[in-house]
Order: sequence, then C-alpha cells, then structure tokens
Amino acid sequence: MVFREDFLQLVWKYQYFDKKELRGSAGESIRIIQVGFHNQSEGPDFRDAVIELDGVALHGHVEVHRMASDWKQHAHGGDPAYNSVILHVVWENDQLVLRNDGTPMPTLELKGKIFLEIWRNYEQMLDYKADLPCAHGLMDVPDIVRFSTLEKALVERLQEKSELILSLLDQTKGDWEETAYRWLFSSFGFKTNSQAMLELSERIPYKLLQKHRNQPTVMEAILFGQAGLLPESSSEPYVQFLIREYEFYQKKYGWKDSMKRQHWTFMGVRPTNFPTLRIAQLVGILAQAPSLFQSVMEDSRDFTALKKLLQISPGDYWKYHYNFGKSSGRSASKGVSESVLQLLIINYVIPQWFAYGRFYQQPEWQERCFDLLQGISPESNYIIRKFEGAGWKAENGFDSQGMIGQFKNYCQTKKCLQCKIAQSLIKSDSKSKLG
Repeated sequence: MVFREDFLQLVWKYQYFDKKELRGSAGESIRIIQVGFHNQSEGPDFRDAVIELDGVALHGHVEVHRMASDWKQHAHGGDPAYNSVILHVVWENDQLVLRNDGTPMPTLELKGKIFLEIWRNYEQMLDYKADLPCAHGLMDVPDIVRFSTLEKALVERLQEKSELILSLLDQTKGDWEETAYRWLFSSFGFKTNSQAMLELSERIPYKLLQKHRNQPTVMEAILFGQAGLLPESSSEPYVQFLIREYEFYQKKYGWKDSMKRQHWTFMGVRPTNFPTLRIAQLVGILAQAPSLFQSVMEDSRDFTALKKLLQISPGDYWKYHYNFGKSSGRSASKGVSESVLQLLIINYVIPQWFAYGRFYQQPEWQERCFDLLQGISPESNYIIRKFEGAGWKAENGFDSQGMIGQFKNYCQTKKCLQCKIAQSLIKSDSKSKLG
C-alpha cells in the first residue's frame, strides 16, 4: 500500500480501525480511552491520550509512524519531548523500539486492522499529483463542510496578515497611525514592490509627511527623492521642480543617502503598477486623509466610504506619465482602478481591522471583516480558476480569500488530511477490515 504518514494519523484520530481485542507488540491488551489531541507542531503527534495497558491506565502521548523503525530514523530516542509517549502506533512493527530506560515501547500495529472502505476512499478521492488533490470529489462534499473549510482557511489567512501588522505595531512602539501608514505603503507595492515600499515608509515617518499634507508636490519630491527614483536632471519643468525641492529638504532633514533605483522592479510590471505611479497615488491618499488610521478604522465603514478614501487621482503630471521623462501620449491614470481598489480593501483595510480586533480582543472586528468580504466581488486569479474548474465558484470576496488560503496552506503543501473536505471524502461508517 502506498500512503502518507498523515493517513495513519487520521486513522488513529477518528479510530478508523477494528478495536476488538487489540494487542501490543508484547502481547499486552490495549484499550483506548482517549485518543489525545492532534498536535500540529513539534513533538508527539497526539497529546494527553489515555489508554489501558493490561488493565492499567496510562496518561501521556501517542506517536504515529508508518514503520516502527521510523522512531530511530527520526531520532526520537534522544529527544526529551518523547519521554512521555505511552503508545507507538505503526502500520508495520518492523523493529523493537526501546524507551530511554531500556524498556520496550508499547506498540500497536494497524496492518490488517484498518477499515477497507477507508483505504478505498483514500486511494480514490485524493490525487496528490493534482493541484487540487480532491478536485473530482469536491462537489460531493456537503455545502456546510465546504463553507466551514473556507471560513477556517480565511481566518488563518487573516491571522497571518495580522501578524505582519502587529509586528509593525511593535516596531513603531504601539503607534497605530505609523503602522497604518507603513502597511499602506507595503500594500501599494503589491507583490513585486511591497518590500521596497515598506522600506520607503520606514525612511520617511508619517508625522514628517503630515507636516506637508497640504503640499502634495512637496510630498512627491520627498518620497521620490528618498526612493531614488528622481532623475539627476530633466527638461520637464515639473520634474525640475521636484529635484530642487528634494535637494532643499534633503539638506533640511539631513538625509545622507537614499534608496537606489535597483530597489524597485519595473521589468515585467504593467505600467499601471509602476512604483512611480503608485507613489503618486499614495500622495493623493495622504493629502486628503487628516488621520490615515482614523479614516481606515472609523470613517470607512462601508465600501462607498473606502472607495472615497482610496480611489484618488494623482497630480496632473501623472495623468500622462507612468514614469519620469516620457509622456504616455494618452491618459495614464485616472486613479486607482476598481479591481485594484478591491484588492486594497482585501489586503490593506480588512487585515488592519482584523489585527486591531485581535490586539484589543474585540471579536466584532472579525465579523466586520466577514461582512465586508461578503459584500464585494471575488478576485479572479489562477487559484480561483482551479476551484471553478472543479465546480466550486467563488461568489464573493469571502469565498475567494478562503480559497486562496485553502490552496496555499493545504492544497499546495498537500496537507489534505488536515482539511475537513478531504476528511469528509475519506470518512466511512463501514466496519469491514482490510485483509
């Protein structure tokens, strides 16, 4: 039989095997009282289990392996975390395993005991070579199971993003305004320029830019200068003005160095996503929001308000330029597009709400995130198309974000048996054994 170790973990967790007259490797009787709590981190696979060995109750942990010899292969013998293991559950007991004190480890061999239908479902329902291993059985899973799977994946995805925000909060010593500002820059960099945008925001504190909120051109000069994106010279009057302004503020604030153009990615990026244009759009947002954090948290409780906050047109120069020095000959930007606006709400606003709720232990912010996601259109990318190809269509942002989280954390990493969908496809009420 070809199977992964996590299959045996699932079999133990849900007791998909014949438990009548169980005997250990030394012939001792085994009765399972509590299987334990599945441990997804380091250490034994199941914690706080309870079994009876020849009528004596034992409390401790359970470790699961394909072969008993894996105990030695994984160097568990010298790891103190495994000293409290009370039962070694294996497919085949191919080697005697000893505890640190030299006594034999009680071992339960599952070979010949697993229900036949569980084997069949495992082999038929999961294709680990496919991007979506459960694709052919996906729509056979009850709606409630698929919804709860998406909800779990979405919460995990928001937790991952909120960790990044809370890390920024720690770096800014609890300053939510500065954190919102840095997260905004990082979000506006999208995948290709996210780190460079974050570095730029760290170089220019939010409070400094606030001093020039009514001077958008000064903000542009400062940001483009520190980003290393201003040309050394230009024949265009506006660019000449930016160069002069930056030289003035560079001396005023004592900036000795700046980022380099090499920090930024232009190659392979659509002109509408050039960092130059994104920085100009950021200036537009900062110029019209007296308090960025207040605007994100309180002044933007619905899609219309968020649209007003984020869908800002940049200055006149950027209406016909994607970069410095070359006119596009046609309208370059009328502001943030509708599709980008939705991405910003998903990747900037909602994680910030979620992080704020986690920090202050206010669960209503999580519900607010869910409500907004359910009210906006789903994303369209290769991951969403994979689910659609299997018959599962994303209806809104809640669905698409859940699908992205599900794909990246479970499908792509082949952690199928930690997923409720795969578990639903495999489970059975059959009591037939594998011969």
